[in-house]
Amino acid sequence: MSRVLRAGDRVALVSPAGPALPEKVAAGVAVLRSWGLEVTTPVVASWSLPYLAGSDNARAAEFVSAWCSDVAAVVCVRGGYGCLRMTDLVPWKDLPPRVFVGSSDVTVLHTELNQVGLPTVFGPMPGTSDFVDDPVAQQRLRALLFEGTSSWTAGTAVVAGTARGVLTGGNAALLAAGVGGPRWAPPVGGAIALLEDVGEEPYRLDRILTQLLRAGWFEPVSGIVLGSWTGCGDVASVLWDRLSGLEVPILGDFGFGHCAGQWSLPLGVAAELDASAGTLTLLRA
Repeated sequence: MSRVLRAGDRVALVSPAGPALPEKVAAGVAVLRSWGLEVTTPVVASWSLPYLAGSDNARAAEFVSAWCSDVAAVVCVRGGYGCLRMTDLVPWKDLPPRVFVGSSDVTVLHTELNQVGLPTVFGPMPGTSDFVDDPVAQQRLRALLFEGTSSWTAGTAVVAGTARGVLTGGNAALLAAGVGGPRWAPPVGGAIALLEDVGEEPYRLDRILTQLLRAGWFEPVSGIVLGSWTGCGDVASVLWDRLSGLEVPILGDFGFGHCAGQWSLPLGVAAELDASAGTLTLLRA
């Protein structure tokens, strides 16, 4: 993030992926405005493919226009699917610092922004029930954006130990989907990987993690923080089978991603993981 937010800041909402229900967006905007923010709502809303909020060019243009306008933050209204289709249309290296919030499918945009040195926030989006109907998740996002939360205590140690590195990752399926793209690269050395997913059967999660392993994505990783696996069934044995061999500290059930009361976490910033104590602490506020 470029800085914490404060009352009076302007925020632009964008739709880089799927279309959001207008009533959900209105409810989310009301919450953001109750925080003292000035909010600009998204322009693109539908297209011939019903799972996209607009054409690839329209969604990319909205994203760039919002980012380069006089705003303190750019916030995605929802995920779904579509970010991967527009990511090659954005001049990532030319974007100025902004606070950025999104999750799920937006993982691919986090990766692009982090690769050009821009920190981001993996958190709930205002056009979704995970934000509108979850006051705990709202409060946790607000605390990070306005107060600069710098430490979290949650979860259970899967593999004990400590690690230091830059926080990276997000939705596992989207990380795997990005493998082989024109700007794809494994994380920076010593990275701490944040991983979560939703609606993936255990065998499909196995395939996702196997793809990342074969691509070398985990080779620079010094620690792992596991979030929610909502609708994925019993994935504990899959996660252990695929990740324990990395011999790095692993903290599970950390409570970010597609779950109630989700934590909002920064990406692209250095942190220390203590899996034994269940803590994640930024090295610089």
